[in-house]
Amino acid sequence: MNKPLRRIAIFCGLLVLALLLRDNWLQYVRADELNTHKLNKRVEIERYAYERGNIVVDGKAITGSAETKDTYYKYKRTYTDGPLWAPVTGYASQVFGANQIEKLEDGILTGNSDQLFFDRTMAMFTGDKKKGGNVVTTLNGKAQKAAFEGLGDKKGAVAAIDPKTGKILALASTPSYDPSSFAGRLKDDEKAWVALGKDPDKPMLNRALRETYPPGSTFKVLTAAAALEHGAVDDINAATDTPEPYILPNTTTPMINHANGCENASLNKALEVSCNSVFAKLGDTVTRDKMLETAEKFGFNNPEIDTPVRAAASVYDKKMDRPGNALSSIGQFNTATTPLQMAMVTAAIANDGKLMKPYMIDQLEAPNLDVIEKTEPEEMSRPLSQENAQLVQQMMENVVENGTGGNAAIPGVEVGGKTGTAQHGENNSKNPYAWFISYAKDDNGSPVAVAVVVEDSNARRDDISGGGLAAPIAKAVMQAVLNDKQ
Repeated sequence: MNKPLRRIAIFCGLLVLALLLRDNWLQYVRADELNTHKLNKRVEIERYAYERGNIVVDGKAITGSAETKDTYYKYKRTYTDGPLWAPVTGYASQVFGANQIEKLEDGILTGNSDQLFFDRTMAMFTGDKKKGGNVVTTLNGKAQKAAFEGLGDKKGAVAAIDPKTGKILALASTPSYDPSSFAGRLKDDEKAWVALGKDPDKPMLNRALRETYPPGSTFKVLTAAAALEHGAVDDINAATDTPEPYILPNTTTPMINHANGCENASLNKALEVSCNSVFAKLGDTVTRDKMLETAEKFGFNNPEIDTPVRAAASVYDKKMDRPGNALSSIGQFNTATTPLQMAMVTAAIANDGKLMKPYMIDQLEAPNLDVIEKTEPEEMSRPLSQENAQLVQQMMENVVENGTGGNAAIPGVEVGGKTGTAQHGENNSKNPYAWFISYAKDDNGSPVAVAVVVEDSNARRDDISGGGLAAPIAKAVMQAVLNDKQ
């Protein structure tokens, strides 16, 4: 080969090599970046070129796919009882993307997951149309409906858990929204999206998982658990040596009680009538660090509680002073929690001290309904001993039988509960949050633990209470689960 031809051959070889390097760079190194690039519409178009798999509750699909007249986006997502299930499903929109389960399990629902490679390969040979898989949830339809209808036009949230497994049975948030209203690409979809974004009541906020509130007196069950675990109390019926008034440590500020009979009240009596002074004093006796230790065993300060939708971290301050810790021990100061977190606290107590990791996806299914992945219950921690958990149960059941939680009582069923009315706003100027946490027992232990918060309602300020507003909702959810097991 003469010299000019050799040079041309080498040059062409270099061009081919450069092309191969560039091609591999694009396909392997930059593949994920290009797939998710905001200007790449191919992935989005392909996502809606086929019917999406479904999210399933009680064996029935609560989602669907509707054929459109769009040339590229052939199918759009539909929802059955969208506002009821939005806190669980999230949304999948042709324009505005997806969130929650719709986003986290997008690979299964679109059929693009590596777990469905065999199904896609077989479809190529059989000529079958591409299909997505299904996401089967742990939710109980009757409990979810009871929670949603119980909240009604009130702003608030409900979380219910099976204490023995960690399965989430209900996850309601109000006001809610219909994900179908902006699932497509029409002008009406855009208007619905914009309106939801401007709504001051934030209907798209998942209050059960993503909003934190001062827990008020519901937090006293955690303080009771800490007092028992760390030896501040060894007899729940013995006097606690609490003065009236009790002065917050290092201050001249008296702790105000809204109940009678709190001076030297026993732990059992103090929980029954919800004595602020007893629990503030106990929190100080236990100390901030020991209170923090117990709170974190229950899940506080954990930013990675995934259901698989990630919950906001509930907060127990690591650096507050003594009076701050005393106030936090009654659920005030800067203590903040999600409804899910308080359901976890209740579930651990009901499960004799064992906290199970909460989850709401039971299994993932291939298009042919074969199970490709199943969630197994997983222990998360042991916040308190079995003996101490049963002592807290005894006190919580007394609250329902003889104290502030009577509206949650179910005839013939052992119910434990705790009310809470949490002050908030500058100088406590806003309407308080009404809380109720509870569990119910059957012959096999507790099948359900519930946390309810009513953030806002039409009730007068003086009529807002956990026992009055939140307890009846918790009762309805517990009854739904109990009736479903019969």
